[in-house]
Amino acid sequence: MTTDLSHILDNARVAANKLNLIDDATIARVLCAVADEADRQVDYILQANRRDLERMSESDPKYDRLMLTRERLAGITADMRRVASLPSPLGRTLASYDRPNGMHIDKESVPFGVIGIIYEARPNVTFDVFALCMKSGNVCILKGGSDAHDSNTALINIINRVLISHGIDSNTAVLLPNDHRYTDQLLTAVGKVDLVIPRGSSRLINYVREHALVPVIETGAGICHTYFDEAGDLEKGRRIVCNAKTRRVSVCNALDCLIVHQKRLTDLPALCAPLAEKQVIIYADPQARDALAGQYPDELLQPATAESFGTEFLDYKMAIKTVASFDEALAHIARYSSKHSECIVTEDEEHKRRFTRQVDAACVYTNVSTAFTDGGQFGFGAEIGISTQKLHARGPMALPELTTYKYIISGNGQTRE
Repeated sequence: MTTDLSHILDNARVAANKLNLIDDATIARVLCAVADEADRQVDYILQANRRDLERMSESDPKYDRLMLTRERLAGITADMRRVASLPSPLGRTLASYDRPNGMHIDKESVPFGVIGIIYEARPNVTFDVFALCMKSGNVCILKGGSDAHDSNTALINIINRVLISHGIDSNTAVLLPNDHRYTDQLLTAVGKVDLVIPRGSSRLINYVREHALVPVIETGAGICHTYFDEAGDLEKGRRIVCNAKTRRVSVCNALDCLIVHQKRLTDLPALCAPLAEKQVIIYADPQARDALAGQYPDELLQPATAESFGTEFLDYKMAIKTVASFDEALAHIARYSSKHSECIVTEDEEHKRRFTRQVDAACVYTNVSTAFTDGGQFGFGAEIGISTQKLHARGPMALPELTTYKYIISGNGQTRE
């Protein structure tokens, strides 16, 4: 580890100790002050974001994630204010009991301390992570992608100015330089970084998993399916499929593969009609392609290949797989899912029950678009990411998931034989 990064992480640890002494009301005021300052500095932020956008092709799937607008910034600062208003996740008594010898034991929620976040072209993450980490008593070390360098720099400048104006250590939120060496050093900073969370593509997540020596929570990559069951309602299916695919194609909860029961192939043209209006390219297996031929634009209808399944498109593209049974649909999901978000459209209560029990994913939907998995839709204010693993946290990671716990034992002079 270079001296420079070691110094940064040492300062972060000091800031974490100081943050642990700041009351929740003060933290809430600071978060609201950052949101207010961002609203005042919207032109400054958009100018920086425009410089980033000019370096990226509009055809790049990451372009939409990189782009900030006045409306998106207003949503981001609104999320920050919501986080500020939520109850503190710290100091919660998770368990409390007495032992026969008179010892009293409390299990209490506490911060991790120093959390590293590695992310790609998503400048909104800078504000989301800062708000969630500060509210949960954690210092954040941010390693953004070079694609969003100017945007992230503008946002961290605003954060640091507000922290300093409130007498809070600016090392509470640190943006690392655009150098890949810092990523590797962050991943191996044992004893200095308590947790690393990657947000981005499967390539980024795999790299972090393979190179990290500090604990990691995996978030991000989403290969999401919607199964239109033999007992599915067509109108519900039309709305759900279109929304899940086209609401925002560059996010991890966007639909990648529609699975359709073969007895509902006659309804497939109607099910996919809204997608044609959005110019969605469909990679269909032979049965689905025959059902759509002449009823879906020829230039948008392509034959599926082996690569069509298990692909996170992040674009106006989608695969269709035809199955002969409910069990075959489950098998296809089990093979290709990234364990992020999966949906069934059905009116069959037994199929609903089996789908929710048998599908192994962080979020399992029945008759609801997978678009709800992120963006504060679960009532958490904001999320630091969507965990696709099973240890510590799973699904949307909000304030409680950014805490760990310790045991506090009190007594009256007890000793052990």
